[in-house]
Amino acid sequence: MGSKTELLSRIAAGDGHGENSSYFEGWKAYDKNPFDLRNNRGGVIQMGLAENQLSLDLIEEWSKAHPEASICTAEGVSQFRRIANFQDYHGLPEFRQAMAQFMGQVRGWKATFDPDRIVMAGGATGAQETLAFCLANPGEAFLVPTPYYPGFDRDCCWRSGIKLLPIECHSSNDFRLTKEALASAYESAQSKGIRVKGILITNPSNPLGTLTDRATLVMLASFATEHRIHLICDEIYAGSVFANKPEYVSIAEVMEHDAPGCDRDLVHIAYSLSKDFGLPGFRVGIVYSYNDAVVDCARKMSSFGLVSSQTQHFLARMLSDEPFMARFLRESASRLAARHERFTEGLREVGIGCLRSNAGLFSWMDLRGMLGNKKSTAEAELELWRVIVHEVKLNVSPGTSFHCGEPGWFRVCHANMDDETMEVALDRIRLFVRRHQQQKAKAQRWAAKGQLRLSLPRHGAMASQYLNSPMGLLSPQSPLVHAAS
Repeated sequence: MGSKTELLSRIAAGDGHGENSSYFEGWKAYDKNPFDLRNNRGGVIQMGLAENQLSLDLIEEWSKAHPEASICTAEGVSQFRRIANFQDYHGLPEFRQAMAQFMGQVRGWKATFDPDRIVMAGGATGAQETLAFCLANPGEAFLVPTPYYPGFDRDCCWRSGIKLLPIECHSSNDFRLTKEALASAYESAQSKGIRVKGILITNPSNPLGTLTDRATLVMLASFATEHRIHLICDEIYAGSVFANKPEYVSIAEVMEHDAPGCDRDLVHIAYSLSKDFGLPGFRVGIVYSYNDAVVDCARKMSSFGLVSSQTQHFLARMLSDEPFMARFLRESASRLAARHERFTEGLREVGIGCLRSNAGLFSWMDLRGMLGNKKSTAEAELELWRVIVHEVKLNVSPGTSFHCGEPGWFRVCHANMDDETMEVALDRIRLFVRRHQQQKAKAQRWAAKGQLRLSLPRHGAMASQYLNSPMGLLSPQSPLVHAAS
């Protein structure tokens, strides 16, 4: 009699989903012991989820003021039968029109979008998987600049069988993508016999919160055209840019104005309302492609992940309300900017820096100095991360889970909580860092004594070992969590 796994497909029996990574492990720690301001102040604070809860009140207000947007109200019930019976996977015409209008508005009206190229998917996850199926065969690859969103390994690869190959980027130039790094990654894949079918970027970046400048986007479009490969731009945070310098530039704007010699058929955009609006539960993902064949295929595939017609109906009304959308984007940017400044300022108080950024719902926190000079390794980063998750009780995401080649960076999400919870999180981080600084100073004093007194050589060695071990920062009986909460 065969094993249970033999009864399943290789996909079902395998671990290609990536749920065993540290990125998801921290979520499990949160699920087991979630923080609550009133009932569980000693729990784990969720800082691994990039979710925007800062402006949901604006959508709630609009919803109350427009009951006709729902087919389940007295004001909107006249549309119930039409909407409830709608099942064309092209999507409601008014939804595609409103989405095209909004995509132009969120990009400052610097690019126009054709409603007939709007294809629905089940969130950005569905949009990325759809593009993977449309553009590549199993075993072929997309090149992705590091660090990159861990979910891409699931979204693009798990069921499609394609590969993601890193384009190595470095902190020395703030992780900017260069043509040299792109060419090196492409040539490396070629030398291994791997066919590269596309380049996948996020703009604004997740996890960096930085923007890809116009010149780099033109370079990418030119490279794609020269090598006959695709360029996929995930612009899921396009409406979460909270400062104008540097300015946000969409690949759509580049294709419309700056890259006349580039092949538009090779360019595709993934978008969603999950991040900018804080509506992941609506499962609204969008594929926008300049390639007619991709649009046609993606539309057929949308049968597997359609957005409900009720959701389309509601969003068609809201997104087409141009004055409200302008107010929402303006107010959301203001609130994101204030939250980002307060959080990074709180870290600066104890000497912790973050990569300079002006977009997204998170910060790229630099804890390289806490690894110890002799232990700047991925293992040391994960050791430090486990202390932060299980003792400091903060679910942050280690850079290794984002395929970052430089240990010590962490993505910290701070837009998915209220002000009071964020202050508790900051208190915990600052107390943790201060304790580390005290232990470091103490260890250095012991090391100095060990060097001065021949009778105490072990003290210096023990101090050095202790200093370079993140697990030595706290004991299981540490009062840190209690003090911070």
